[in-house]
Amino acid sequence: SKDVSSVSFVGSTPVAKYIYEQSAKNLKRVQALGGAKNHLVVMPDANIDQAVDGIIGAAYGSAGERCMAVSVAVAVGGIADSLVEKVHLKTQKLKVAPWTDPESDMGPVISKEHKEKIENYISKGVDEGATLVADGRNYKIQGYEKGYFLGPTLFDNVTQNMTIYKEEIFGPVLSVVRARNYEEALSLIDSHPFGNGTSLYTSDGEVAR
Repeated sequence: SKDVSSVSFVGSTPVAKYIYEQSAKNLKRVQALGGAKNHLVVMPDANIDQAVDGIIGAAYGSAGERCMAVSVAVAVGGIADSLVEKVHLKTQKLKVAPWTDPESDMGPVISKEHKEKIENYISKGVDEGATLVADGRNYKIQGYEKGYFLGPTLFDNVTQNMTIYKEEIFGPVLSVVRARNYEEALSLIDSHPFGNGTSLYTSDGEVAR
């Protein structure tokens, strides 16, 4: 159509590729964003309770099925142990329930196939040596036994060479990567092939800038 001058898309990489190809064939300007890995950096001087609240909403809201969901928390320096412990405690309080429950914090994932795909990522994370702190597999809700529900899942000691770090999971799975300092945290983000958004928790004005 001559009425359309450009196309903008956010979604999975195979669909992004298809849209890019079709748009280019029709001489349209195109922005196709396929795959995302959003990092949230927590500095040692951060207000840890604020950071934990931010992580819980960003990692597990909408069951992690958002292009801006945070799937990696980069814990800098000595804050990591405390951060993982506090996030773990909060995940245990999240209510996984259908949309009809007004107190639900997190609903199901989109399909049976996608649920299985996320479960395979979790298994792969374990196989590759990450520490599974909270396991959301085998989550059953009475009356919804056939629902596509997963509980909040938390990995610690995730490294750059692991599949769960390299690929977009698009589910309620948070990976905690430990970094020695700000520079190391920044290099993690810069060297990841997927971008989208990054956030930082700190009390230091210079680091924030």
